[in-house]
Amino acid sequence: MTNPDTRPITDICQQLAATLQQRGWMMATAESCTGGLIAGACTDLSGSSNWFERGFVTYSNQAKMELLGVDAAVLQDEGAVSEAVARAMVQGALSRAPVHAAVAVTGVAGPTGGSAAKPVGTVWFGWNIDGVVSSQVQLFPGDRAAVRAATVRHALAQLLARIDNTPAVPAGHGR
Repeated sequence: MTNPDTRPITDICQQLAATLQQRGWMMATAESCTGGLIAGACTDLSGSSNWFERGFVTYSNQAKMELLGVDAAVLQDEGAVSEAVARAMVQGALSRAPVHAAVAVTGVAGPTGGSAAKPVGTVWFGWNIDGVVSSQVQLFPGDRAAVRAATVRHALAQLLARIDNTPAVPAGHGR
């Protein structure tokens, strides 16, 4: 688990917005356990249409398959809360939206639904920056609201960090 980012979500979104606009990039989200909260945090900012393209809320397995192209066998074999599904979700988001950056989350926000292998607070993240996919798991403490808020903060902070660590491509090149 990485050290938690304690910046307000609004501050992270403002930095993310500036970075994306500087590059001429758009972003997308693919969300399960957060139910659209990441997209909501982004679009809380005025002018977000300049850098936020779309969000996919895929709470059910059927939605993950239909909207993001997640393979049914992956869902069955690995479970919805898994690295394979987070990676498939973020790849699906990037392939279905004209964007350079995407983030996906799938997890157990609680208070029910946890198991010994995947306790409440387990969240898998996927990031796709211009076709480079990375993933990570986190275990967040607290109730449902705390887990979801921590998920939003981590998803956006790590998206920003990954973009910052990616060489800039002039606008109009790439995707």
